[in-house]
Amino acid sequence: MLRTIGRRLLLLIPTLFGLTVLLFVWVRSLPGGPASALLGERATPEAVERINEAYGFNRPLPEQYITWLGKLLQGDFGNSIETRRPVLEEFVNRFPATFELAIVALILAVGIGVPLGYWAARHHGKWIDNLSVTGSLIGITIPVFFLAFMLKYVFAVQLGWLPSTGRQDREIDATHVTGFFVLDGLLTGELDASINAIVHLLLPAIALATIPLAIIVRITRASVLEVVNADYVRTGRAKGVSREVIRNRFVLRNAMLPVVTTIGLQAGLLISGAVLTETVFAFPGIGAFMKDAIFARDFAVLQGFVLFIAISYALINLLVDISYSIIDPRVRIQ
Repeated sequence: MLRTIGRRLLLLIPTLFGLTVLLFVWVRSLPGGPASALLGERATPEAVERINEAYGFNRPLPEQYITWLGKLLQGDFGNSIETRRPVLEEFVNRFPATFELAIVALILAVGIGVPLGYWAARHHGKWIDNLSVTGSLIGITIPVFFLAFMLKYVFAVQLGWLPSTGRQDREIDATHVTGFFVLDGLLTGELDASINAIVHLLLPAIALATIPLAIIVRITRASVLEVVNADYVRTGRAKGVSREVIRNRFVLRNAMLPVVTTIGLQAGLLISGAVLTETVFAFPGIGAFMKDAIFARDFAVLQGFVLFIAISYALINLLVDISYSIIDPRVRIQ
């Protein structure tokens, strides 16, 4: 298993190398060059020349790429033109918020989606099956930003049940050790801080989890229906195998392979797709930071975000591959 993980990690090197080439070409192909894109309306010839000199954009392209790649390998992703701070530092500060939000959303999507999809498959053609299919279609079609606004208006503004912005109430004097507010409260024994952080996560997590939940329900339902009608399941029933054994060993275990793949893909999308949700709820994570970077043409931040998402997807795919061999011993990673 360790050798497999090592090989998979080594395969990340050419993938990330190719991504750095694409990012480099993208920035250099911007209309007017990267200096004009950074300056915007302030792009006078003198200002463009100063930017080109400061960032080395007037040097040969191979030299620019080698210099830029060398800085990346040293953890230097450049400085944000908005905050004037290193991009890596900004990401480290904001990553815990996005990660907590994505984890809660994933727990909701998987914890509800898998049982609901399985239950719908077991009652195929009945009212609960039709209701789950209809609900999943609605969940996929509703735009995330619209649902986020509706949740915020109903439960935060009208009913006042849940907070509408932020990660924690300002009145709470919480000790922040790791930057993960829920975990910090548990580590320091400040349970009220953890509970308050969870309450702040509920509305944005529900909005973010809607589409993954709908997809997981449909994939689980379809996968279970396919396995239930398989020959080995009918054979087990004919031989008198108990329903519990058929359900746990024959149906669920085999049906989970495509579901795990879907969960892995949705986990990556949750991290990369939190821009709208964090913007609506003023949630101080990577998504909200990316929104500001897009409007400010902060390309150092955008490049760092793309690399971050690529690494996240690669690591999630590695976890999915490993989980295959755990769920089904017949599936071995080569």
